[in-house]
Amino acid sequence: MRLDRFLKVSRLIKRRTLAKEVCEQGRILLNGRVAKPAAELKVGDQLVINFGTRRLTVEVLELKENARAEEAAQMYRVVQQERMAGPADSDSSGFGGGVPEV
Repeated sequence: MRLDRFLKVSRLIKRRTLAKEVCEQGRILLNGRVAKPAAELKVGDQLVINFGTRRLTVEVLELKENARAEEAAQMYRVVQQERMAGPADSDSSGFGGGVPEV
């Protein structure tokens, strides 16, 4: 099964065209390598998906051409989910952030 199709059917990404664009931007790794939208997936493959400030690592458990919403989450297993520091998370403003001291 093609990577972009799997991302759509499993509902990891909402639309296939968006999945294709994300792949072309190099934001998806398949078994540690940058993946193209037409890359063929197999059961057991590992995907790392970078969603801006979030990184999701999943293992492919099942390949289906069509899946209902209830079945979609059973197509993969989340291995790791991490939040990455973005520009808004760093304190470069000089204001200290948080609650001001009195």
